[in-house]
Amino acid sequence: MTRNHGVSLGRRTVAVLLAALMLGAAWDPAFAQEKKKKKRGRAMLVVADKVIKEPMTQTFPVIGRLVARRSGVVAARTQGPVAKMLVDVGDRVKKNDVIASLVTDSIVWQRRLKQAVVKEKKAAVTTANAQIGLVNQELKRLKNLRRSAAFSQARFEDKRQEVVKAESAAAEASANLQRARADLKLTEIKLYNAQVRAPFGGVVSKRYTDSGAFLNVGQPVVDLIDDNSLEIEADVPSNRIRGLTPGTPVKGEIDAEHSVPATVRAMVPEENPLTRTRTVRFTAKFDGSIENLAASQSVTILIPIGQTRTVISVHKDAVITRKGQKIVFVVVKNKKGKGRKAFPRTITLGEAVGSRFEVLSGLKPGERVVVRGNERLRPGQKIKISKTS
Repeated sequence: MTRNHGVSLGRRTVAVLLAALMLGAAWDPAFAQEKKKKKRGRAMLVVADKVIKEPMTQTFPVIGRLVARRSGVVAARTQGPVAKMLVDVGDRVKKNDVIASLVTDSIVWQRRLKQAVVKEKKAAVTTANAQIGLVNQELKRLKNLRRSAAFSQARFEDKRQEVVKAESAAAEASANLQRARADLKLTEIKLYNAQVRAPFGGVVSKRYTDSGAFLNVGQPVVDLIDDNSLEIEADVPSNRIRGLTPGTPVKGEIDAEHSVPATVRAMVPEENPLTRTRTVRFTAKFDGSIENLAASQSVTILIPIGQTRTVISVHKDAVITRKGQKIVFVVVKNKKGKGRKAFPRTITLGEAVGSRFEVLSGLKPGERVVVRGNERLRPGQKIKISKTS
């Protein structure tokens, strides 16, 4: 019992001594300085972008919006109660997909009745044509007896009249058949239209009816937007529209991260007397990298208002202000070839175009500058460039 107590006491003593040593080291200035150096030696993860040489045109920003070239109400083309709604708001449909089904019991029976009428009229045409054949055969027989004593001119003329009547009856039977076929076709169209179909591919943006409701011809069923035919519409001030013609290239900024090239498609020849603007449509080249685009979404169109010139440019996110000066952190490789550091450099900026600044002095094309993480950088600090940059 005494031995165990002594061992326990010895362990406690060692633990206390170790804690004291660690606490003393923590308060030791040399130890703290060494810890600070290690922390400083760590490379900071940043995002970098290249300084480039590019053609630049002075532009005027105009707020526009995305609009669909194909959109509208899908309406009922025949009347009847709704048997089933097959889509809801947000559903994507393809061309000719069924959106809603109407009750078709009565139309199906109408079609069967019309099919029976067509068969009846076909039989009447067959009978009429057969009758023509019989009277023509009899007329031919009488004609061959014309030089014999048995020939009767009166009987011959009567037979000719029978031929005319048979041909008239056959024509009437044929017309009745065509009428019956047309009536059947109309019923089949009505049956086809009982399935409300999408006239084009797109997304359902609104639903007007539900199962059990009665629809009349022309009554709306859903709103459909073709989000694959989006283009940009903007109201451009009249004094900025002179440089725009169909085919003029412009730039559209969706947000700070995404922009798209676009061209003028059409200019509406009507000016708004209140805003002194004219509506212009732009065809944008969306490459699929921008997701979740929607009609009525805001887009900034950069309208060219000056001559194109070649300049050195830097991304806006690379520029920070310190002590009233514009600086960037330039990425520099270590002399030994391992690792990179960031050093501040004062630059002179020109015009801002889109997401970039014109650089008048301080940078060369091909140099890399930090665009993310530069606010926390110190001169000469080690950095690690993200693979996304």
